[in-house]
Amino acid sequence: MSAVEELASQAPAVQAVPKRAMTLSSGTAFVVVLLLLIVPLFAKNFVIFQLTQLLYYGLAVLALNILTGGSGQFSLGQSAFYAIGAYTSAILMEQYDVNYALTLPIAGIICFAAGFLFGQPALRLSGVYLALATFALATAMPQLLKLGFFEKWTGGVQGQVVTKPDAPFGLPMSQDMWLYYFTLAVTIAIYIFSVNLLRSRSGRAFMAIRDNEIAASAMGINVSLYKTLAFGVSAGITGVAGGLGAIAVQFVAPDSFTITLAIQLFLGMVVGGVGWLPGSFIGAAFIIFVPNIAESISKGLSGAVFGVLLFLVIFLVPHGARQVAMVGQQLLERARKR
Repeated sequence: MSAVEELASQAPAVQAVPKRAMTLSSGTAFVVVLLLLIVPLFAKNFVIFQLTQLLYYGLAVLALNILTGGSGQFSLGQSAFYAIGAYTSAILMEQYDVNYALTLPIAGIICFAAGFLFGQPALRLSGVYLALATFALATAMPQLLKLGFFEKWTGGVQGQVVTKPDAPFGLPMSQDMWLYYFTLAVTIAIYIFSVNLLRSRSGRAFMAIRDNEIAASAMGINVSLYKTLAFGVSAGITGVAGGLGAIAVQFVAPDSFTITLAIQLFLGMVVGGVGWLPGSFIGAAFIIFVPNIAESISKGLSGAVFGVLLFLVIFLVPHGARQVAMVGQQLLERARKR
């Protein structure tokens, strides 16, 4: 028996992640979707815009969760794929008069290809070295977008304005409300796709590589293929999120996609719980609303207040929102037994 086969035989079997470990129960999911459908009917346009922002940031965090929580690869370069998706939608809408809905799958395909290609050289790297390589990608992207060669498409330093679409078929709703429901529909579709992906054979391959790459290879899994595929899928979903963000904000500029955005997305994943898909949206809510709360407490020391709040969250719930959900579920089960 070879050393690889011996190691594989000693490694514990990789079990499929339980349904509740990845997503919500059917009843909880129904209640959440129902609330998301009803709340905008009684909210102001600014609140609706914030909810839309929560959805597309949640998609970007979910994409990172598939890469890190699913296949165990760390990335600090998601802002680069987010930028590619945003600019793809903006350019197609404003310069080629493509329908905004059609720009999203195109942005996803382009970002999938970019992520897959970037994943090829990244195969030689892992851990902190992979994080550094993706960090370099995120740092370089804003500067690349400012190059004169791309200026006729990107608008250079000045960026590009994006027209917000009206509700179709003469529906009696504002632009913000229509875009919210459109974003919600895209989010639900991608969320269902992501859950099914992680439950599929490819998802089990991702998790096998995450848990033990050598054992996964010994079991016949094409490690190179699945690692690059994970990069591609993550980048593709991030590109769709970027396209939605460009349409919602109505503006794209290189300085909107700096390394700060990549760190925020990574932070959202950690706060939401690595590997727990619903936590992606809780993490997105954290990076959107907590800075505003910190600023309301102290405008001059908002950064310090945000740091303290983040420290408390990490200290009290090191596994993020997933840990809170598990504790809540245990308490409910105990209450039912009584």
